[in-house]
Amino acid sequence: MLTPSKPFTRRCFPAINVKKGVVMVGNATTFYDGDQKQRNVTDLVEGAKKANVVLEARQVAMKIFEDYTVSWYWIIIGLVIAMLISLIFVVLLRFLAGIMIWVMIVLLIAVMGYGIFHCYMEYARLKGTAGSDVKLTEIGFQSDVRVYLHLRQTWLAFMIILCIMEVVIILLLIFLRKRILIAIALIKEASRAVGQVMCSLVFPLFTFLLLCLCIAYWAITAVFLSTSNEAVYKVFNETVCDYAGKTCDPETFNVTNVTRLCPDATCQFAFYGGETYYHKYLIVFQVYNFFMFLWLANFAIALGQVTLAGAFASYYWAFKKPDDMPAFPIFSSLGRALRYHTGSLAFGSLILAIVQLIRVMLEYLDHKLKGADNTFARFLLCCLKCCFWCLEKFIKFLNRNAYIMIAIYGTNFCTSARNAFFLLMRNIIRVAVLDKVTDFLLFLGKLLVVGCVGILAFFFFTQRIRIIQDTAPTLNYYWVPILTVVIGSYLIAHGFFSVYGMCVDTLFLCFCEDLERNDGSLERPYYMSPELSHILWKKDAELLKSSESQS
Repeated sequence: MLTPSKPFTRRCFPAINVKKGVVMVGNATTFYDGDQKQRNVTDLVEGAKKANVVLEARQVAMKIFEDYTVSWYWIIIGLVIAMLISLIFVVLLRFLAGIMIWVMIVLLIAVMGYGIFHCYMEYARLKGTAGSDVKLTEIGFQSDVRVYLHLRQTWLAFMIILCIMEVVIILLLIFLRKRILIAIALIKEASRAVGQVMCSLVFPLFTFLLLCLCIAYWAITAVFLSTSNEAVYKVFNETVCDYAGKTCDPETFNVTNVTRLCPDATCQFAFYGGETYYHKYLIVFQVYNFFMFLWLANFAIALGQVTLAGAFASYYWAFKKPDDMPAFPIFSSLGRALRYHTGSLAFGSLILAIVQLIRVMLEYLDHKLKGADNTFARFLLCCLKCCFWCLEKFIKFLNRNAYIMIAIYGTNFCTSARNAFFLLMRNIIRVAVLDKVTDFLLFLGKLLVVGCVGILAFFFFTQRIRIIQDTAPTLNYYWVPILTVVIGSYLIAHGFFSVYGMCVDTLFLCFCEDLERNDGSLERPYYMSPELSHILWKKDAELLKSSESQS
């Protein structure tokens, strides 16, 4: 911590006011700094706090960087393991969908049960340990996470959270047991479709590369815009100098009087500024650049969705599967999307990008109004944020189903969105039974992959596996690689399971459309597989009968 100081009795003391040989320390509230300017003592305290926060943040950042340098290859190995587990899980779903779903549910409950047991054992182990009964509110924020792990209250909170999650999942499984059987049938059919279109599992990499290009283009453009102003240079000097902090010209600085009056002064770059013509429009350019990033990113995602939907729709509407399917479903669907549907995808992405930009602006206003005392303005802003959040979710859901209808019929965006919306409304019971329960099961699959990899990473980086205990790197914060592996594993699992989710949504809309267009006769036969037809018709009849009896 650096504070203003001056010599006193051959010692370096803080620059406190010295009068008549007496150092005023006791009740003095002001002092004179090195420039003989009167300042308040509280300035030292506030400056010390800010300096400590900055120094502590720098130390934490350096330690995190050191942890990454010694554990990056182990993080990559963990992500590769997550990818292999996800791939194995998807391949097993192809042959053992029903068994895998129930095994996944049991394993997830077992993993969460072990988490509860581990938290209880740590809570019991810390009983009687000195300092373990301190409350979390008393210690405040600590950069070292290991401080929290030595408190009983931390493990008690973890145990309570896991218990609540365990009870909620078990209750959902009990009440949705019949619907889970229907969802398993749909997942089996999706497994067959994915098995016939194996390229769909690696297609998310194409979408990921497009998103990387969008992010890179946005970042490069933002940097060019921020550095498009004139470079401002200022005088920097370690000693007292009247010209310190003033602007200067590096080309003529050496011939000015500044170097003569302040020999140690240098003319260094400070920031980009100036009063150029387009300086006042720079923020508009940055907003436009960010809006274009949102538009392009949503377009890349929409292109991936309509491509997968077209490939899986070609599987469903093939009367003789897989003989009537195209040779390369993914490439055929991608070609159709790029040739005929770019306008529809751009329009749907534009609507979503506008809503997302409004949400970002509302977040910016909320950040600026945090210190405001206007309660009504804060309440109105909170309501707007909630409304636009719901609107964004609805538009994403509508766009996803509109893209499926575009892939099936080739109609424009507005027509496809209208047809998809009314088709879902006419089959609202099936939507609640099949679509959402299937999404819930796929979400459990993501949690299972993340839980397995996260537990393995925890035991490895905390050196609790005795066989390879010496192999694990020595870390400042072992939560850094663990958190990185967990987040990366979730993204990888989401990439694999998103293919299944798109396949299920496509097959579901095709199934609803098949029921409305055909009646199962020889003239208009169903295109669904016999297994799906038998299970869905049987379970659907039971659900409709039960709903009619309740009404």
